Amino acid sequence: MASFIKPENALKRAEELINVGQKQDALQALHDLITSKKYRAWQKPLERIMFKYVELCVDMRKGRFAKDGLIQYRIVCQQVNVTSLEEVIKHFMHLSTEKAEQARSQAQALEEALDVDDLEADKRPEDLMLSYVSGEKGKDRSDRELVTPWFKFLWETYRTVLEILRNNSKLEALYAMTAHRAFQFCKTYKRTTEFRRLCEIIRNHLANLNKYRDQRDRPDISTPETLQLYLDTRFEQLKVATELELWQEAFRSVEDIHGLMCMVKKTPKPSLMVVYYVKLTEIFWISKSNLYHAYAWLKLFSLQKSFNKNLSQKDLQLIASSVLLAALAVSPYDSKHGASHLELEHEKERNLRMANLIGFNLDSKLESRDVLSRSNLLSELVSKGVLSCSNQEVKDLYHLLEHEFFPLDLATKLQPLLNKISKLGGKLSSASSVPEVQLSQYVPALEKLATLRLLQQVSKVYQTMKIESLSQMIPFFDFSAVEKISVDAVKQNFIAMKVDHSRNIVLFGTLGIESDGLRDHLAVLAESLNKARAMIYPPVRKVSKTGEILPDLADIVDKEHKRLLARKSIIEKRKEEQERQLLEMEREEESRRLKLLKITEEAEQKRLAAEYEQRKNQRLRREMEERELEEAQALLQEAEKRVGKKKGSRKPVLDSEKMTKQTLMQLALTEQLRERQEMEKKLQKLAKTMDYQERAKREEAATLIEAAFQQRLLEERMIHERDQQLEVELSKQRHEGDLKEKNRLARMLESKKIFQERVINLRQEEFSRRRVEREEQIRQIIHARKAEREAKRKKIFYVRREEERIRILREEEEARKREEAERRKREEAERKAKLDEIAEKQRQRERELEEKERRRKEMLFGGGAPADAPSRPYVAPVSQPLESGAAAPAAAAAPASAPAKYVPSFRRTESSSPNAPPPESDRWGSSRSDNRPSQPDSWRRDERRSAFGSSRSSWSSSRGPNRGSSDH
Repeated sequence: MASFIKPENALKRAEELINVGQKQDALQALHDLITSKKYRAWQKPLERIMFKYVELCVDMRKGRFAKDGLIQYRIVCQQVNVTSLEEVIKHFMHLSTEKAEQARSQAQALEEALDVDDLEADKRPEDLMLSYVSGEKGKDRSDRELVTPWFKFLWETYRTVLEILRNNSKLEALYAMTAHRAFQFCKTYKRTTEFRRLCEIIRNHLANLNKYRDQRDRPDISTPETLQLYLDTRFEQLKVATELELWQEAFRSVEDIHGLMCMVKKTPKPSLMVVYYVKLTEIFWISKSNLYHAYAWLKLFSLQKSFNKNLSQKDLQLIASSVLLAALAVSPYDSKHGASHLELEHEKERNLRMANLIGFNLDSKLESRDVLSRSNLLSELVSKGVLSCSNQEVKDLYHLLEHEFFPLDLATKLQPLLNKISKLGGKLSSASSVPEVQLSQYVPALEKLATLRLLQQVSKVYQTMKIESLSQMIPFFDFSAVEKISVDAVKQNFIAMKVDHSRNIVLFGTLGIESDGLRDHLAVLAESLNKARAMIYPPVRKVSKTGEILPDLADIVDKEHKRLLARKSIIEKRKEEQERQLLEMEREEESRRLKLLKITEEAEQKRLAAEYEQRKNQRLRREMEERELEEAQALLQEAEKRVGKKKGSRKPVLDSEKMTKQTLMQLALTEQLRERQEMEKKLQKLAKTMDYQERAKREEAATLIEAAFQQRLLEERMIHERDQQLEVELSKQRHEGDLKEKNRLARMLESKKIFQERVINLRQEEFSRRRVEREEQIRQIIHARKAEREAKRKKIFYVRREEERIRILREEEEARKREEAERRKREEAERKAKLDEIAEKQRQRERELEEKERRRKEMLFGGGAPADAPSRPYVAPVSQPLESGAAAPAAAAAPASAPAKYVPSFRRTESSSPNAPPPESDRWGSSRSDNRPSQPDSWRRDERRSAFGSSRSSWSSSRGPNRGSSDH
């Protein structure tokens, strides 16, 4: 390795070597300078050296040399002048791209040069033999020989630059630009394998960035600029993946974007989210996940409607129609019906991932199929106004498939709507971020849905049907396709049908099993009979003695029950609080344990990394010492050989153990200088001898050359005179021939003029005739256009008159509806006022009854009770309203000698007047004790309504002591 005092000397040495064609030596010299520890401080000449170094690497396609040099230069200028590293890397990529483009242009030019008509004339025998042996075309061979090596080097350049810049926070923009150029390289040349590797490389870079957070120059993803660069890179990756139709890689790119958003907990700009959901719709449609495809369309519609203010109504209508059709295209039954537990768990995990990607946060304990389902999606579309924004044909299709019941002519009503929908769609305006919407892609799924709906509706009406009739009702598919669809629907328990090909019929049934309907008949019958028996013969309740002594026992029991319930709820809350505290303590303990484990692992990783770095440095140092020793021995042997070849020269005393590599190199250089000087002396002596010989030869040849020159002049003069005489004779002969030809043609001059006049006259007549025809055709076209404009004006006038008439009719209809609504409001207000008045009268009557009952109780239980009052409280007879009619005769037939008991007022009235009519039954089934006149049924209904709104205490007091005792 040569040692240079200044870096400029190394650059001059490299240029000298390049001029003499020794590029490898020049590259090695610059590589030794860059990797030397002597030049670790950045200075301006190092940048020019790096420019020359990368140019040599590109010319010779030395990717490993370029990577080593750039890594060393990054170490030199990372903290001092990182812009210089950026310029060098840009120059490196520019040179690689330019070389690749030149190679591709050369291959295309070679292909065009070989593209000739006569292949046998141009192809050499060896080319034909090579083509027959190799089996490849000329373009394939030219690509393999010219283009492929440069494309490999360009791909290696992108990988090298990404590896160098992956942990550099100051060159994040250059890292993003390199990734974008690599994506475009894969897209332009359809390099799918390299694109997958590139995505994996970028994914690993981000993972390592999050894993090693203690690096000094690590980029901070939480900053807005860095986050935007990373998101732009991922979105470019997603676009290229979809354009290359690498759908699996596109889905992984979507997951990368979602993970990046979750990592920084920040939502990107709406324009990027529109691209995100557009690509999601494409991915879900390709993967046949129609439900998530529809949810992605819904998110896209919400974003466009909320953030895109320049979106036209037509584009919004087209997007809304696409959302609704995507929702309708979802299968109406669950495809996992009857699946195993393992499949359901996998499906649940998959649904959670998909829901997270489209922006829905689901509870892992719940079934995601209940949250993200077709029915929920359709109801959400109606509630968010998507249905109202869509086209009229799509609305009619939705109502026919989801709300109407036309078992026989459902397909005939749907066929024209599907034909119209298949023609809708196309490219949207520039204001929309969605490039194109095609509604025709949903037609096959809608035809399948229409077939399922028709089978479902027919199964509710018919039990059997001929196959021919069913085939005529479904014009979308053949019966074989209908049979496949029905088999899948029956398997998923959506419909119940059988196809009997022997009788050429279709059998429809119910989804329930016959045994399920029969096994519960006896239990249902027993329950019904038991309820009827309880209503006819109600059970007799025993009279509670405690109720006689303690009338307020029910209130005490109610209070005690409430107190116990409150105490139970307090205990439950305390238990829950204690469990929550225990869970928090366990969670904190687990977090502390994990943190301690993480710290231990990080310390272990650091120790292992330090040991690995130390072993690596020792190995490199040992390898460098061994390499220097081998080079010194090689120089020593070469010097011994060179000295031994010379005759009469004395060999120098060389000791390989005492002499170092520098000493040997100095000795070799001295020997080379001495040999060069001896060689120069020999060359000078030889040049002098050759000079004398050349001068002598030229002096002898001068006279001979002069004589030959004079002889040549004489010969050329004679040749010139002979050629001139021959030319004069030829000119005279040509002139005589021309005169004879002129005399021969002069006789035909008159005939030529006559023929010319005839031809001119015929062409003039033809021109006149065609001009007249052209003028007549123009007059006809003008007349037709005038008639067309007149008809168009009449049509526009008629259409405007019709629109005005329809508008007037619509305004009259709206006015009539407003008047009708106002009239109904007035009637409702009047009816409500009447009901309030009736309720107020009822409340007044109840207050009077309560006051009367209170006075009666005071008379019974107070100090002013009459002398014949009973000595103990009255115990109400345990009887139902149905037995009230039998209680009155029993009271009247009691013997007079019986002990005195308290008899209510209505009992006294009945006993005093046995011939009185029976009391009228009130709305509760009890007898009326007052003499109020009976009210009409409508008043009783209103009274019943208002009675339900009153408090329980007022009703209990209005029912009298007899009802109160029975309640206790």
